[in-house]
Amino acid sequence: MKKMLIVCLIALTPGLVTVSSAQQKDTTAGQKIKHGMQKTGKAIGKGATAVGNKTAELASKGSSAVIDKIYDGKAGPGGQTIYISSKSKYYWVDKKGRRHYVAKVSLKEKVEKNQ
Repeated sequence: MKKMLIVCLIALTPGLVTVSSAQQKDTTAGQKIKHGMQKTGKAIGKGATAVGNKTAELASKGSSAVIDKIYDGKAGPGGQTIYISSKSKYYWVDKKGRRHYVAKVSLKEKVEKNQ
């Protein structure tokens, strides 16, 4: 009787292993899909942020160029274009469209590019 029980268990073991491995593949595929969706969502979010930042930068630089004066002889700390507001304040626009006000003494001489 014991031998018969052991033989039955040994015979059923491969079938149980096959069923359990099939279940693992289903959950793994589901996890892969979920991971793929998360990566896609993050990529879309990064792209939308980049587009929004570029739009803000262009809008801010465009309005600054039209409304305010451009200071031709000087440049910002990183070589940025300097604008002079109506209140005689000096500023430059970053990649996110934000204005960064600077003191006149901290401005650098503009380096001309050779063509």
